Amino acid sequence: MIYLDNAATSWPKPESVYQAVDKALREFGGSYGRGSHSMALAAGESIFEARMLCAKLFHAPSPENICFASNTTEALNLAIKGVLHPGDHVITGCMEHNSVSRPLKKLEKVGMQTTKVVTSPESGIDLDALEKAIQKNTKLVVCNHISNVAGTINPIKEIGGLCREKGILFLLDAAQSAGMMKIDVIENNIDLLAFPGHKGLLGPQGTGGLYIREGLILDTLKEGGTGTQSERYDQPETKPERYESGTMNLPGLAGLAAGLKHILSEGLDNIEKRELELTNHLINGLEKIGGVKIYGPKVGIPRGNVVSISLESMQPSEVSMILDQVFHIAVRSGLHCARDAHDTLGTMNQGGLVRVSPGYFNTEQDAEAFIKAIESITQGEVIS
Repeated sequence: MIYLDNAATSWPKPESVYQAVDKALREFGGSYGRGSHSMALAAGESIFEARMLCAKLFHAPSPENICFASNTTEALNLAIKGVLHPGDHVITGCMEHNSVSRPLKKLEKVGMQTTKVVTSPESGIDLDALEKAIQKNTKLVVCNHISNVAGTINPIKEIGGLCREKGILFLLDAAQSAGMMKIDVIENNIDLLAFPGHKGLLGPQGTGGLYIREGLILDTLKEGGTGTQSERYDQPETKPERYESGTMNLPGLAGLAAGLKHILSEGLDNIEKRELELTNHLINGLEKIGGVKIYGPKVGIPRGNVVSISLESMQPSEVSMILDQVFHIAVRSGLHCARDAHDTLGTMNQGGLVRVSPGYFNTEQDAEAFIKAIESITQGEVIS
């Protein structure tokens, strides 16, 4: 199998990740914060290491600014529902993931207002449109760093600067950028950063988190046991325990720590360069094939490692099925949990797109195999 679905989940993982998960289960499987015995203390040390490495990667001032969640979706829900209330106004782009669009839609039913500003598939959110959309009651701007459909990069430094100037919170969805390019939460004036553990950070599924700026306190998404202040009925206010009720995913976070160590060892510049080379290789090859339409930024324009295409007279689901069953190539077809993006691209009625997303462990041979497979499909050399 040639795996080109890293935008959904990265695979394979570094060998150290598998080893860390196994070691956590076998050697220190106690519950973090739920005891003073050696196994519980070892579990706490492992989780603190993951927290410290996340803080280092994102240039957060303290490990306590990192609150772990089960995925980016939970982190986004915590951030969005933790700061918005009836009467508040939020601004977002029109190429967002459903993990942003759906929580906002639910909050609209209780009196929160949303404005979706113009977003170019090539250059991202229009800054003039964003500034014009600001109202007196605007509380939050939320957008993705990289589109999970088109690979479009939003101008986060400019967005963050505008938000800080206007006294508005800035929430960044880093699902497609964490671990794949540098993100400095201080330099970019990011108040909240939601990230996955299982994509660019090379950790296991069921891991992720939320960076919360110092001094910012959110309403909780869930309440319960935190291992601290158990005599209280109300939820503790101290981070990160305030947002981490329930038993933590120790094996997953141990694996995440190993993934983070691998990234920091390889260097983000090297990772970004490698993935961009593979992405450009794919685009250059696909552009030569008749009947193939490529969406998002072209070669030479900054972009993420996500390339989506459509083939004339073929449903995306049919293309991905042929790629899987005939060529043993794994990609993702459909709407990619991002209706707004497909509305913007005009691809809703055609069943979405075929998305190919190379990762750090892919090769030029993998990219070339995909290009040749698409060429064979378009030339009718394969019967579905």
